Amino acid sequence: MEQPIRILIVEDNVIIADDMQSMLEEIGYEIVDNVIVYEQAEEVLKTKEVDLVLIDIILASDKTGIDLGKLIRKKYNIPFIFVTSNSDRATVENAKTVKPNGYLVKPFEQQDLYTSIEIALSNFNYNEKSQNSEGINNVDEDEKLMSNAVLKDSIFVKKQHLYYRIQFEDIQFIKADNVYLEVNTVDKKFLVRSPLKDYLEKLPQNKFYRAHKSYIVNVDHINAINSKDIMINNKLIPISKDFKEFIISAMNS
Repeated sequence: MEQPIRILIVEDNVIIADDMQSMLEEIGYEIVDNVIVYEQAEEVLKTKEVDLVLIDIILASDKTGIDLGKLIRKKYNIPFIFVTSNSDRATVENAKTVKPNGYLVKPFEQQDLYTSIEIALSNFNYNEKSQNSEGINNVDEDEKLMSNAVLKDSIFVKKQHLYYRIQFEDIQFIKADNVYLEVNTVDKKFLVRSPLKDYLEKLPQNKFYRAHKSYIVNVDHINAINSKDIMINNKLIPISKDFKEFIISAMNS
C-alpha cells in the first residue's frame, strides 16, 4: 500500500493545531508531528521524513513562520503552505518573498485544507518534473493514461496518490466546484479536475444526465422529485426545467 502524505503542522494555537490534525487524519494524511515553535519544527525536519509543512506565520518564538519558510527553501526540497489569520497586504508581501506553495487564511473548512494541500503537492511535483526534464516532455504518461481511463463499467479517479476504480453504478452524482468536480459515491467523495461537460462525455449516456448547470446525476439513484429539486441519498439537488420535464416524461413512459 502506498505511503500516505506525511505532514508537519507548525501552529502555536494548540486548539487550532489539534483541530487541523483531526481534519487531516480524517482525510487520510499522516501527521508526522504537531509543534508550536521554529526550533521544534527545525528538529523534526532534521530527523523525520516530511512531505509537506503547514506553517502559521506568527509563532510562539522569536523566529516566525517566514523564517521557517526560508529554512525550508534553503535546505529542504519540500512544499509548504502558510496557514494564518493575517491577510493584510504587508503580511502577504512578506510571505511572497519565500515563495510558499500555498496561503490559507483562517478560519477554513476541511475541504479548503484538502484542496490547498493537493494543489500545492500537484504544482510542486509538476515543477520538479519540469526542472528535471531538460526540455523533454515531462508529462507522467501513466498518470495521463489513468486520469483518462474509462472502462466498460467503471472509471478511475485519483485520490491522494492512488487511482481508485469506481463502478459507474456506484456514482450517485457529480457536483462542479470551481475548477474541480466532486464525485460522490455511496460512501466516498473524490475530487477531479475537469470541466463538467467533458466529464459527462466519459459516463454512460443512458444513466448520467446534466440535471443542473452544476450537477450531473445518475438517474438510478434518484429517490424523490419536486418542482425544483431531486433527492439522492437524502441530499436535495437543484434541477433545471428541461431536466424536470425529461424525468417526468421518463416516469410516465
